[in-house]
Amino acid sequence: MLRWLRILVTSLAAVMGIGVLAIVALLWLRLSEAPLPDLPDQIVLPEGATAAAVTFARDWIVVVTEAGEILLYDQQGRLKDQASVP
Repeated sequence: MLRWLRILVTSLAAVMGIGVLAIVALLWLRLSEAPLPDLPDQIVLPEGATAAAVTFARDWIVVVTEAGEILLYDQQGRLKDQASVP
């Protein structure tokens, strides 16, 4: 009877280990590179600027560029404000 219990405990540990590895692998694959959402067609970035992050809100869209600029657009795509991060 003790041998049967040892086999069950070992099997449970192996299954749990495989499950933890599967969860870690799925999280790593899913979160390794978050896709940047597509900018609407009406948003035109300044010459040479590349979007590093995009935030959508009800009334505005914020784009952070690779150079560290913060660009604030309204929903129609007009540039409302621009700031540089030192």
